[in-house]
Amino acid sequence: MTSRRNFLGFSGMSAVLSTVAATSAQAKSTVTPDTNMSNKSNKELGYNPVRTPNGWTLPYTEKDGVKEFHLIAEEIEHEFAPGSTAKCWGYNGTTPGPTIEAVEGDRVRILVTNSLKEHTTVHWHGLILPSGMDGVGGLSQPQIAPGETFAYEFELKQNGTHMYHPHADEMTQMALGMMGMFIIHPKEPEPIDRDYCLLTHNWAMHPGTSRPDPSVMVDFDLWSFNSKVFPAIESIVARTGERVRIRIGNLSMWNHPIHLHGTSFNVTGSDGGRWPKSAWRSESTEIVGVGQTRDIEFVATPGDWAFHCHMSHHTMNAMGHDIPNPTGVNMRGVEEKIRDHLPGFMAMGENGMAEHQQHIDAGHHPGPANTLPMMTGSGPYGPIEMGGMFTTVKVRDDIAPNDFSDPGWYNPPANTIAKRISRNPNYGNPPRKPS
Repeated sequence: MTSRRNFLGFSGMSAVLSTVAATSAQAKSTVTPDTNMSNKSNKELGYNPVRTPNGWTLPYTEKDGVKEFHLIAEEIEHEFAPGSTAKCWGYNGTTPGPTIEAVEGDRVRILVTNSLKEHTTVHWHGLILPSGMDGVGGLSQPQIAPGETFAYEFELKQNGTHMYHPHADEMTQMALGMMGMFIIHPKEPEPIDRDYCLLTHNWAMHPGTSRPDPSVMVDFDLWSFNSKVFPAIESIVARTGERVRIRIGNLSMWNHPIHLHGTSFNVTGSDGGRWPKSAWRSESTEIVGVGQTRDIEFVATPGDWAFHCHMSHHTMNAMGHDIPNPTGVNMRGVEEKIRDHLPGFMAMGENGMAEHQQHIDAGHHPGPANTLPMMTGSGPYGPIEMGGMFTTVKVRDDIAPNDFSDPGWYNPPANTIAKRISRNPNYGNPPRKPS
């Protein structure tokens, strides 16, 4: 009998975890972001609303000076990218749940309705509030039973980038997607032109399945920004010279060194709020630990710039973790014999895995149902060969304020692209370290 791990072992060398042909990296949102729920201008709101790529902001109503929000915990159908859809758990129809935005000093009331078939709670991660509003089931409050609605009410005593998630059956509920961002703006507006937020997570979507496995601790198949994987993650869009902030939260099971190409950035804040300028750090990569948030800010420079986790397996989609290493192995002659036991097997990886996307794009090797290719995405110069926590920062000179539409691929100035100067493998005389 062939186990799942044996199946991966046999077929990993042939890009077992690949499926449909890759789509273009020009991702389109399946949710229309609504960042001005009260129809007020930014000046009336007192802040520049946050944009949640592929997501949205939760509306509120004002009742006797209290901003009232309503979350509903429920099972949902979620698409990670075209070709992979899963039964997940989330809030208000999405994972992550909608971003909550308010202002320091606001009094908020958050209604939470439980439409799951087990109890839940909501913990307001990093917020300073009364113990009974902290959302730890059994410790600070009773569990919210199926069908019940609880009310959380408290004053926002700080500002910064925060998160929310269950503190009940966390292993299952968080693994299935129950989480969201909670942004508290300061009383005095900050000099930010564009404000984005991304929530990192990981998913164990075994080949051919349609429900994440909450028991997995390390060997995840998908790594996501806002529960999407490349090439379905929307780009960060800005105009040349604008000051951009990206708020990053981590509710995954792993730390993420987040790297931005093309410029350095300042690390300016966390769930403790915006830091004093004397505490800012200039970086191009910032590790966001599990349970942490970080704010990075930079001045936009024209171009298409990669933005991703720098752990290389976190920028791939589904792959086999326990497969034999095919690098340098000549499998010609055994390929047909393996096909007797595993129909459709295609030897791959002797000289590296770059051929993987070429075979997938050409339709040579479909993989298990509902399973994404390991490497995917196409750019103006060919395959991008990425997945997971990867997107682009697209900066142009002519983007209008509050225009977040994808501007297409960058048209660089003449003579500013790396180019081929020889096809001769023996070209030149590169020095090597003396023996």
